[in-house]
Amino acid sequence: MKKHSFKEWLIATRPWSFPASAMPVLVTLTYLYWLQNDINWINGIWALVNIVIFHAAGNTWSDYFDFKRGVDTKDTYGVKTLTGGMFTPKEIYRLSLGLLAVALIAGLGLWVCTGFPLLYIGIGGAACALLYPPLKYHALGDVVIFLAYAFLPTLGTSYVTTGVFNWDVLWVAIPVGLITVAILHANNTRDIQTDSHADIRTLAMKLGGKMSMYVYCAEILFPFGWIAGCAVTGTFPLWTLLVAVVLIPAIGNVRMVSQLPRKGEAAIANLDEMTAKLQLLFSLIFALSFVIAALLA
Repeated sequence: MKKHSFKEWLIATRPWSFPASAMPVLVTLTYLYWLQNDINWINGIWALVNIVIFHAAGNTWSDYFDFKRGVDTKDTYGVKTLTGGMFTPKEIYRLSLGLLAVALIAGLGLWVCTGFPLLYIGIGGAACALLYPPLKYHALGDVVIFLAYAFLPTLGTSYVTTGVFNWDVLWVAIPVGLITVAILHANNTRDIQTDSHADIRTLAMKLGGKMSMYVYCAEILFPFGWIAGCAVTGTFPLWTLLVAVVLIPAIGNVRMVSQLPRKGEAAIANLDEMTAKLQLLFSLIFALSFVIAALLA
């Protein structure tokens, strides 16, 4: 069996996508800090690291089943760890199970340190990771991603850091989660043609290229309006309007996806990666705005 470097193993987990899981936790922590909650920062960092490991397990799990199902082939875009022959399916399968085991053990440790209610979040997260491939093949992938990388992590972070489920964190889950869903939607929109050969149905396939383009634009632009509305009504501090600077790269992504009807899927070959970078920048400034508001209060 071929010996792999640490870098190759890391590439297999698709680290460029990790902002999708890490940022909801970070934004939630800073939001709770602005609300002047008594925060257990150690548990918060623990939760952040753990969800990234869960994400890595989910990525490799999905890659394995996409390859076995024929969704990912040599002529498809995206990661080439399996289709390019870097790894064998068995290696990716074992990597996924190993990462999932680490995440579950770490999650159980956090559960012991916090309380029984966290078990519901853990079961939900594990179910999302394991059931994601078949649900994605039936146009439910976008829903799973929102649950796994918006709803569950924000509520879970509020619980492990404060001892209670603070439902107010869902105000931040919506804008961050929508951009996260846009990462998947960009991927699926690009792959409409190749996915059609694999006998699966994604939301992008059901909507069609043109409508999917509009949905993507809504997913990355609506969060700015949401934050503006929350800032005006006092739900968020006015400092959160700083995220408006991220409209510049967001509009760049809109221009990129708008080329789809004329230039085809090649025009958005890297749109999923560009959306992940947008997610990172958006969430970092969003989080920073809560810190500034808290320090200046």
